[in-house]
Amino acid sequence: MPTEKLNILGKLGCLLSCAGSVVLIIHSPKSESVTTQAELEEKLTNPVFVGYLCIVLLLLLLLIFWIAPAHGPTNIMVYISICSLLGSFTVPSTKGIGLAAQDIFHNSPSSQRALCLCLVLLAVLGCSIIVQFRYINKALECFDSSVFGAIYYVVFTTLVLLASAILFREWSNVGLVDFLGMACGFTTVSVGIVLIQVFKEFNFNLGEMNKSNMKTD
Repeated sequence: MPTEKLNILGKLGCLLSCAGSVVLIIHSPKSESVTTQAELEEKLTNPVFVGYLCIVLLLLLLLIFWIAPAHGPTNIMVYISICSLLGSFTVPSTKGIGLAAQDIFHNSPSSQRALCLCLVLLAVLGCSIIVQFRYINKALECFDSSVFGAIYYVVFTTLVLLASAILFREWSNVGLVDFLGMACGFTTVSVGIVLIQVFKEFNFNLGEMNKSNMKTD
């Protein structure tokens, strides 16, 4: 059963985290228009994106097989990191499935290649969703759903934006205003997560604070 409850600082942290992620989304770089399977394949095989995938896979192996069994039930960030890293695969997978499906039923030499790409991306998407559900259920057994939901939303959104930016090479189009906006949004998110994590053991609420102030007066 969940053992964590949000106090007043935790609720403030949730609010800041959600507000910061909205700022990140607003100022995030706009993706290039990818309309063909060939363009998507070119971006998926880009060395920078392949390097990102290798790093994510190594982190997932480390988290799932070494860190999660030992620290998962006591540290909420372990399960959240697993689910969010897996979630970052959903954007390129769903985009690729949509583009590949357009070419599958065409009588062209590329239809067989499109079918293979679609099946691979469907497998990646399906495995990602199944593993995410498993660790979300584990997290909800150990932690309060409001705490998990707030942090998961923030980390998932941040990693999806990062994966999309790397895949679609969006950072070259970021202006100064958007860069500062993303920096402010990320800082706000970080402060919110710190409030949730650092003060989660403090058992106080707004009513107790008011009583304390009255006694002082």
